Amino acid sequence: MREDRRHAAPPPSGEAAVEGDEPAERLCFELEEGTSGERLDVVLARLTEVPRAQIRRWIEAGRVTVDARLGKPGQRLSAGAIVEARPPPLEMASAAPQAIDLDVVYEDDDVVVVNKAAQMVVHPAPGHRSGTLVNALLHHCGDLSGVGGVLRPGIVHRLDKGTTGILVAAKNDRAHVGLARQFEDHSIERMYLAVVRGAPGRDSGRIDSPVGRHPTDRKRMSVRTGSGREAVTDWEVIRRFPASDRSQLAIRPRTGRTHQIRVHLASAGLPIVGDAVYGRARHGSRGPAGVGLDRPALHAAVLGFVHPTRGEPMRFEAPLPDDLASLLSALEARERVE
Repeated sequence: MREDRRHAAPPPSGEAAVEGDEPAERLCFELEEGTSGERLDVVLARLTEVPRAQIRRWIEAGRVTVDARLGKPGQRLSAGAIVEARPPPLEMASAAPQAIDLDVVYEDDDVVVVNKAAQMVVHPAPGHRSGTLVNALLHHCGDLSGVGGVLRPGIVHRLDKGTTGILVAAKNDRAHVGLARQFEDHSIERMYLAVVRGAPGRDSGRIDSPVGRHPTDRKRMSVRTGSGREAVTDWEVIRRFPASDRSQLAIRPRTGRTHQIRVHLASAGLPIVGDAVYGRARHGSRGPAGVGLDRPALHAAVLGFVHPTRGEPMRFEAPLPDDLASLLSALEARERVE
């Protein structure tokens, strides 16, 4: 594999320049026989040691060409092809450190593992420019990996705003790349606990339905889409609450799509209690079946991975937060009354 690095040239014919860009370094690779038939996003992620999800964003933004033509993430490559990429320039905006309380479960020179609180957004975004986990981590750690960009430093995976539980962040670029690869190849151990509406007809199962943008509501995800990506979720019943028509599930996602668990369970007729977006509750859950819960009853209970620099297996657990423990206590009490 031969690589030639040089300054960016003007975009090739047919490639739209990205508004506001400054010239960026161009990466150029001539592919050898061993890459024939492989996907463009897979090959470029391996060559650049940049997470595959970030490579896909480059491709979708028109920053990657194959033989001077705009590439597609799933495009199959041929030996001798010339792949060129223009990484985006660093954003000028940055996340500011903020003194926000964190529940740190583990920390060393490479990673920090936290138990995320409910209603905490993971990284700055429109509408949430401060008060995020990234702001808190920058204050706590002083510095984080730059691979994710200045607004997402150290972040290799996310939990939704309303989801509690274990999350790992990278403190340097080597750790970031090592963790990102494990998430990409789905070797991470993840187990979530959820309380759902309804009673599954069996004790365990698998939901295997692609997840993509909702066809009419671009703020939501859906299984009813022609452009969804592979998504697989395994579930198992922990306990049934017939008097309330609720069930507690252990959930093991095999892929990591946006809102995957919430979308999959809702599509199976088992919406998560308190989920105002994908469930039937639009204003929270009231009464003994919800105990005033104002968020989805979803908790990232277990996260296991191989340490990105030391190579040793690590596994972390987070106990149920108080609101979900109260929900289960209320459901159990109702069973005793009934």
